[in-house]
Amino acid sequence: MTSTRRDFLRFAAGAGLLPALPRVAAAQAYPSRPVHILVGQAAGSSSDLTARLIGQWLSDHLGQQFVIDVRPGAAGNIATEEAGRAAPDGYTLLLINAQNTINAALRENTNFDFLRDIVPVAPLTRVALVMEVHPDFPAKTVPEFIAYAKANPGKVNMASAGIGGPQHVAGELFKFMTGIDMLHVPYRGSTPAVTDLVAGRVQVMFDVTPTAVPQIKAGKLRALAVTTAKPIDILPGVPAIGEFVKGYEASAWTGIGAPKNTPAAAIATLNKQINAGLADATVRQRFAAISADVAQPLTPAEFGKMIADDAAKWAKVIKFAGIKPG
Repeated sequence: MTSTRRDFLRFAAGAGLLPALPRVAAAQAYPSRPVHILVGQAAGSSSDLTARLIGQWLSDHLGQQFVIDVRPGAAGNIATEEAGRAAPDGYTLLLINAQNTINAALRENTNFDFLRDIVPVAPLTRVALVMEVHPDFPAKTVPEFIAYAKANPGKVNMASAGIGGPQHVAGELFKFMTGIDMLHVPYRGSTPAVTDLVAGRVQVMFDVTPTAVPQIKAGKLRALAVTTAKPIDILPGVPAIGEFVKGYEASAWTGIGAPKNTPAAAIATLNKQINAGLADATVRQRFAAISADVAQPLTPAEFGKMIADDAAKWAKVIKFAGIKPG
């Protein structure tokens, strides 16, 4: 772990423990007491760190403590259901991410409907995935990989961090758009998947940058392309898959959501302050420390359209691939 990441972790860990600050203005109606942000991923995950970072900014600029409550489990559904049942008063928020839109299509027998029960507030980050292979793999470019896979149908093993996760569906989208056949090999998290990829037991993985980049820079894996629409600064010289597969794009994004019927004034206040935070140089640097790019500022309505489009895309991929919950 680098010193930069250690410093960021120490910063993030303390974000939820800061004392409430004086109110920014006496006339400010919201927030008037601490606000809780539920996180459906594990403590120390990139989602948790993202929530703590933006929670720190909101605490500093809205005059109340933003408390991070980690509720991991069921691919984020535990936290999502809890948020959906919370009072719609602006004092319970949810760290939402690409897993929520995947779950909307993947998990049919739930007690809630993410697209109905959670309303968008503002996006936070976009994290690229990297199509990576072992250095000894014969294909050195995306076109070469496609040609190899077509010449060896069913013989390329694609690792992922688990069934129905962003890494899995990014790979299935690639299969869908290229017509190749790969065998999906799910693991319980990125670490064991990357371990087997480095060992050559599997051939390819669409991994998120926080775990992919260190292995690539160490020469243990080779990046073929990134999944975002454009190349990313952290991997100079690595092209985007879309340069070879027209229209391909996949990313792991995060944002803030709230229970439906949350007052519009509270959502507007949060949206304004979050967008201000994403424009701050220090905040942007801290996101960069976890290999995340800040999102383009959007209104709640624009963010809502992005979420709906994302859900529709993954629903098609999940139906094509016949993915069932793990």
